[in-house]
Amino acid sequence: MPQSDRPPDRDRDAAGRARNARPRDGLGRPLPRGAAGVARQPEGVSRSPEQTLAEAQQLLDAGRPFHAHEVLEDAWKAAPSGERALWKGLAQLAVGVTHAARGNRAGATPLLRRGATAIEPYRGLDPYGVDVSGLIAWAEAAADDPAAVGPPSLRA
Repeated sequence: MPQSDRPPDRDRDAAGRARNARPRDGLGRPLPRGAAGVARQPEGVSRSPEQTLAEAQQLLDAGRPFHAHEVLEDAWKAAPSGERALWKGLAQLAVGVTHAARGNRAGATPLLRRGATAIEPYRGLDPYGVDVSGLIAWAEAAADDPAAVGPPSLRA
């Protein structure tokens, strides 16, 4: 294949993993190279559960659910095995909010339901002050009509 017909090399991080370096908008959608985008949340940041929840809530309240998902995903990846489902479920809820904000109801609904199912085992335990029952109720309402609800409150 002639050089001009080849797809461009993939963006890679320092470890050689494929990473899309294109700028992104506030909802995480890629923008054309060279466009002004919104700064992404750094990956792999170690935060306490309290810091994670506070930062994620701040991002959700600011209309940046994609970025909140990245913060929650860091917690999910670093959590002890007994907590991974909680953090994964919270990250899925944030991705559901992202799809809803993008107008993608077909993407939002299953992620909101999946997130609610993932956090269900923590109902009544409310680890780190997470309002599990409230989040499940919120997710069920949002799954029925994603445009009708605002951002979730992670804590009571």
